[in-house]
Amino acid sequence: MPDFIVTPWEVSGEVDYDLLIKEFGIEPIDEKLLSHLKEITQEIHPFLTRKIFFAHRDFKWILDEYKKGNPFYLYTGRGPSGNVHLGHLLPWIFTKWFQDKFDSELWFQLTDDEKFLFKQSISLEETHKYAYDNALDIIALGFNPKKTFIFSDIDLAGTLYRNALQI
Repeated sequence: MPDFIVTPWEVSGEVDYDLLIKEFGIEPIDEKLLSHLKEITQEIHPFLTRKIFFAHRDFKWILDEYKKGNPFYLYTGRGPSGNVHLGHLLPWIFTKWFQDKFDSELWFQLTDDEKFLFKQSISLEETHKYAYDNALDIIALGFNPKKTFIFSDIDLAGTLYRNALQI
């Protein structure tokens, strides 16, 4: 049993990154992969050189496919239950770099439905309002508006879904 905890909400103890890589079935970002990325983008994002992002799944395959002319899209999201903070911004800044370098489409999902169902202390109206407030913060980062689709689960699913969530 490891002497550390890593969850979406908590990190404690001395993290064994090699064990995390093994348990999640991912691969470390090594110099060979960074060289492959730099060949395409002409630079390496500081988050990679500083090892803020240290592992990946299928990134080499994505780069190989891109070099063959096959585009890819980016997908990320946010469970809106409060205001955006620096911890949210770091991966989004990284995502924007990828969008800029690869001219990729971005799908940004706001899981307002999930936060309402998961977090007992927040109403459907509150989580939906946070989704819109958070969307403004996301837009302010400067993603390409012609290649970015920001969506709220509640809005995309329609009226019946909004009503069903409250049952």
